[in-house]
Amino acid sequence: MFQPIPTQRAHVLCEMLKTDLDVHQAMDWEGEGNISTGAMFRGSRGHMVGLLLCKDEKLDKHLLKAFSGVYDGYWEIPGWVGPCFDVQRYKAILAEYDLRIKGAEREGKESASLSLACQKELFGLYRFTGVGGRTLTIKDIFGDRLPPSGSGDCCAPKLLSECYRRGWYPVSMAEFYYGKDSPSGNRVNGVFYDPCENRCRPILDAMLGLDVIYADESICVVNKPSGLLSVPGKGPDKQDCVVNRVKALFPRSISQPSVHRLDQDTSGVLVYGLTRQAQADLSVQFAKGEVHKEYQALLEGVLKEEGGDIDVPIRPDYEHRPYQIYDPKDGKYAITHWEKMDVEKLPDGSVVTRVRFLPHTGRTHQLRVHSAFPQGLGHPIVGDRFYGHGREGQRLCLHARRLEIHHPETGKKMVFEADVPF
Repeated sequence: MFQPIPTQRAHVLCEMLKTDLDVHQAMDWEGEGNISTGAMFRGSRGHMVGLLLCKDEKLDKHLLKAFSGVYDGYWEIPGWVGPCFDVQRYKAILAEYDLRIKGAEREGKESASLSLACQKELFGLYRFTGVGGRTLTIKDIFGDRLPPSGSGDCCAPKLLSECYRRGWYPVSMAEFYYGKDSPSGNRVNGVFYDPCENRCRPILDAMLGLDVIYADESICVVNKPSGLLSVPGKGPDKQDCVVNRVKALFPRSISQPSVHRLDQDTSGVLVYGLTRQAQADLSVQFAKGEVHKEYQALLEGVLKEEGGDIDVPIRPDYEHRPYQIYDPKDGKYAITHWEKMDVEKLPDGSVVTRVRFLPHTGRTHQLRVHSAFPQGLGHPIVGDRFYGHGREGQRLCLHARRLEIHHPETGKKMVFEADVPF
């Protein structure tokens, strides 16, 4: 996964941290200097090391640093952020189950169930503090399934949890590998790496309240889940939305960072401008049609054609908002290119067609109307309760899979993708 917090400033600070580790050859060089870094250069025992630059409400800066897992028997080292659980309780549970497992093995009994019970009890100790001071448990994040081994012990969850626990907000974060190169070559001393996908992503998404695909000082790109508003609606019950979560995550964001939006029921890639310049530049790119978007959808039934262009003007149904209707006279032009990808069968036995949409315009509900109306494809999107046969609780099978922009500061072309969840 991408690093969900801007990295530029943290990279500079991490280089200084590397130098301190190299020169002092001790993890606790700021204290007694008794815990040598030598263990990370023996065998294959290197560790990920992370640093987080934070600010408090007075904008004073603070630095937090963390190492992954347990270092040479130490869960806690002065000057480093500790684990997200009570260490003494953790050790007590380990000691108890160690005795029980050894006893079972001496008696020739199966010990796998004890090992599993131990894992569950240990994971029950973890507590993460998310944005806004929310406390999260492993169960809150992974549900009833057992998370991968080591989940919650990486640098990023430790650093962000400590930051939010103290009431600060993150500014820049980076992680690098320190120690002997791993035998597989997937970890090299001094090289920066993003948080891991299988262990860190679920935890960080829950802590941040967003699946952040990319972030820097100017822009934030997220993978919006189906069911979450892009922008605030009317009324206190419609204030939870992507834009407000982005502003909570990046307190120095401008008040209106939105440059485009997705329907509440549509999932996928959204970009936000965190500065006035970035927001304005991105808005111009969208207005001029310089942004390339790609969607995937499941449509009811089987489409005979292989692809084509839909040119069907639409406008709001003023008496039944937010519905849109076909209007060849007063409707705004709306153009969508589409391609047939596959014909599939859903678990309920219904047959659907997977299509790729490349919209050339961005009208409200454009893809939903172009799919459902007879002037378009005549095949509603699966789960569409407005224009199709969607049922309550069924998700709309429309996903913004790919977005191509030019970075508002550098001008560099950037492509962002989010896996299709259906």
